[in-house]
Amino acid sequence: MSTHQQSLATAISNKSASVGIVGLGYVGLPLVRAFIEVGFKTFGFDLDSQKVDRLLAGQSYIKHLPSEWIASSIRDGAFLPTSDMGRMREADAILICVPTPLTASRDPDLSYVESTAHQIAETLRPGQLVVLESTTYPGTTRDVVLPILQQSGLVAGQDFFVAYSPEREDPGNPDHSAQRIPKVVGGIDDPSLNLALALYSHAVIETVPVSNCEVAEACKILENTYRSVNIAMVNELKVLFHRMGLDIWEVIDAAKTKPFGFQAFYPGPGLGGHCIPIDPFYLSWVARQHDLSTRFIELAGEINTSMPEYVITRTTEALNNACKPVRGSKIAVLGVAYKKDVDDPRESPSFKLMELLQSRGAILSYNDPFIPVLPSMRHFDVPDLKSEELTADFLASQDCVLIATDHSSYDWDFIVKHAPLVIDTRNAARDVSEHRERIYKA
Repeated sequence: MSTHQQSLATAISNKSASVGIVGLGYVGLPLVRAFIEVGFKTFGFDLDSQKVDRLLAGQSYIKHLPSEWIASSIRDGAFLPTSDMGRMREADAILICVPTPLTASRDPDLSYVESTAHQIAETLRPGQLVVLESTTYPGTTRDVVLPILQQSGLVAGQDFFVAYSPEREDPGNPDHSAQRIPKVVGGIDDPSLNLALALYSHAVIETVPVSNCEVAEACKILENTYRSVNIAMVNELKVLFHRMGLDIWEVIDAAKTKPFGFQAFYPGPGLGGHCIPIDPFYLSWVARQHDLSTRFIELAGEINTSMPEYVITRTTEALNNACKPVRGSKIAVLGVAYKKDVDDPRESPSFKLMELLQSRGAILSYNDPFIPVLPSMRHFDVPDLKSEELTADFLASQDCVLIATDHSSYDWDFIVKHAPLVIDTRNAARDVSEHRERIYKA
């Protein structure tokens, strides 16, 4: 064991090591909390100065992380948010939680990972552990991040240490907080693996060591591809069963009574969030680098990305039955978060639905109790709108209400009672007993 490995292992063991987390979003900030709660001093790095300023003012911008906790952690000196990336030298462990989006051609965009690695390399010192958490394709840590860090002149596995541990954040689910989810960890070598396991073992319920970084990277891709493929299957069956006069939701409810060999997945208006719409395409890309095609995965992606168009088709049919064209109709979209009860709009299908409706001449509005102003989105042309209050008069003034996200706070009986037409993409109004003739499932 090298001197630097021994020194860092001791600091991790007695919690005198400081933890730096790069990227203070829906993955990074909950991870900050996990380490603070077990007694580690934590740095938070983010180039978005507005985020840092809000945190320094004791304000949270993520629904399930209270501002009181932010303020007290900063006041106690346990959490130091900063945009000064030079201070990464002060952290003993640096965890990278930056975005890994797709390019316009659906190739991996590692620009955030690469720029972060270059910033770390500028201040890298002996005795530091660097862990990539951003979702990516197998080989990224060893083939992309490690060579950049080695530009520092330090020796990996001896002077500094590198590992990969995929994030498994489930926003809005208190049973799946960062602390309560087992953490898969792979290292570029045994010293790196052992140090990363020692660090995470303080903060999470269980650590799961694997043989190398590539296995840990592939694990994350497998988890989300599994979900993407199964969601695509039920989305395709939804369309088929509608043609056959069958309710996909009732079919799934019946199937999930089987106590073995079946797991329920549910259809929707399209995929959202930072993982499922993106990660399978990373696997498709790396397959092409090995002269293989992932036809199954790519077909699932095609089906899932086609669902907003299907929803618009069903909406058009429902309006036609009411003798109304889409053009000029007032359509309110309920929910722009990508899943219920969160304030996270990343990759939400609601934005694609809005784009399609707007291109057809609809007059748009929306409501989301967690997103008061429609944020600008990288890949969508988003109208400048504020969340409307769901009053009886507002609902009655709309030609159609489209349920895109089934937040628990919505009163479905009230909505169906006052809206003349409801397009339900989430089976949200399943328990509404009156005015069911106004509900169209899509």
